[in-house]
Amino acid sequence: MDKLLRIAEALEALYGVPEWPGPRDPLEVLVRTVLSQNTNDRNSGRAYRNLKERFPAWENVLEAPADEVAEAIKVGGLSAMKAERIKGILRWTRERFGDFVLPVCDMEAREAMELLCGLKGVGVKSASVVLLFACGKDVFPVDTHIHRVSKRLGLIPRSASLKEAHRLLGELVPEGMTYPLHLNLIRFGREICHALRPECGRCPLKEECVFELSGGEG
Repeated sequence: MDKLLRIAEALEALYGVPEWPGPRDPLEVLVRTVLSQNTNDRNSGRAYRNLKERFPAWENVLEAPADEVAEAIKVGGLSAMKAERIKGILRWTRERFGDFVLPVCDMEAREAMELLCGLKGVGVKSASVVLLFACGKDVFPVDTHIHRVSKRLGLIPRSASLKEAHRLLGELVPEGMTYPLHLNLIRFGREICHALRPECGRCPLKEECVFELSGGEG
């Protein structure tokens, strides 16, 4: 825990303390998360804007042929698969809740995770993103940047899978720290601790870094 707190403090000194901006529509966040799979933020954002311009209401998306939905979101890649998954989610929400709503913010985190992870194409990371960003719940999503950085810093074993990383970091990160630490670790991974050629010379976490101490192996 002391190590994690030192890392969090160093990143906050570098980047500040991001504040959760408040509740968002969980269904919108879930659709955005599906669109973000296997692409970058820019393309997934464009895909979502194109989707809403072509189909302003969720009912329009559900009633449209899958190939038309896929055409609208093609900039995000894997459009046929994502179109089917989005339509499946919308169909399920209307059947389950009677409308295009996703009341996970009113549930306990564990119950909400189980509900979301039961949907096709929604894993632990996507479910965690919805609960953190839409609801402000203390769950800790692990993306590729956080997975890599956490191993290099020795927060999780080098052999830890993405699924294991969610469990281990979820147990490690204290309540109230999930949102700022999540964003700061991602930013750190993008700007300094790159997958290839990390900029160790300007890293503020050298003293905590297993990767650096091992001569850049791992």
